Amino acid sequence: MKKILLTVLLACFILSGCQNKNEEPGVVARVNGKPIYLTQLEYKYDLSHEGNGEFVPSVAQVREEYGQILGDLIVQELVSQELEQRNIPVSAKELKDAENEVRSDYPDDSFEQILIEEYIDINQWRSQLKYQLVMNKFYHDVLRPEIKIDYKVAENYYRTHLSDFYMPAGFRFVMVKGLSKDLVLKGVKLYREGFSPAEISAKLREVSVREIWIRSGQIPAGWKALVDPLEVGEATSVITQKNEFLCLILKESKKATLLTPLQAYPAVEKVLLEKMLEEKFEAWLKDKIATSEIKISKELLPEKENNDHKNSPIEAAKAQ
Repeated sequence: MKKILLTVLLACFILSGCQNKNEEPGVVARVNGKPIYLTQLEYKYDLSHEGNGEFVPSVAQVREEYGQILGDLIVQELVSQELEQRNIPVSAKELKDAENEVRSDYPDDSFEQILIEEYIDINQWRSQLKYQLVMNKFYHDVLRPEIKIDYKVAENYYRTHLSDFYMPAGFRFVMVKGLSKDLVLKGVKLYREGFSPAEISAKLREVSVREIWIRSGQIPAGWKALVDPLEVGEATSVITQKNEFLCLILKESKKATLLTPLQAYPAVEKVLLEKMLEEKFEAWLKDKIATSEIKISKELLPEKENNDHKNSPIEAAKAQ
């Protein structure tokens, strides 16, 4: 993505001219005539530095970060316009549903309260949420249908990346841990009776039950003698460890295996799909930039670019 944003910014620098004296205040860029405002840059910049109250960046750092953020906003605007042209824009209902889903994680009016405490403008937040939906929709509805993963490509990837599909030998244990030996034994008894880890923790509040995976050769020295003789379903005696006690129940013992092509296909497909989507997006973006008018404020150009522009013969003539 950094490579893509750099492409966008370079294109912007080429297309940028003198700032129009009649330009609307607060506009830092235009994408096919549509404005991008300084408030949008400031919002994303503030979010990226949330919690860094003592950090005081240099002017050069701020300029660089604003340039990166602007590149991101330009890409989002181009994608948004593409969806509009295809008559599949993010609808008001889709935006509202997404907002309600976020709000559902917060009780009562705590969502608004958090925004107030973090000095986040609700309209800016909604705008950013919409752009996230825009990007997701573009990838899912526009780029994804154009991609077909040939089985020969998938098979070739599998064969050239076999080490990625090698599953090492290891053991899966249920670990029952508590503050006393008796509590641990009670926890083991409840587990064998079919109680879930959550139910056991509810009954025995000082006992935790969870699954752990340990590769062969990585079992702690203090456990090895107790674990080696276990058959699936058997448990170790209670192990004393610092100020706590634990018991291990062997749930699964796996030998080292190499996933078959069929077993590995979901993982192969995911890797190839991500790569192909990125390539598709980059190709689309380059074509879109070539046919779009993108202008940015000269104040956001890199220092050298800005100085070259000021010192150009044309600018010198205009100044006279």
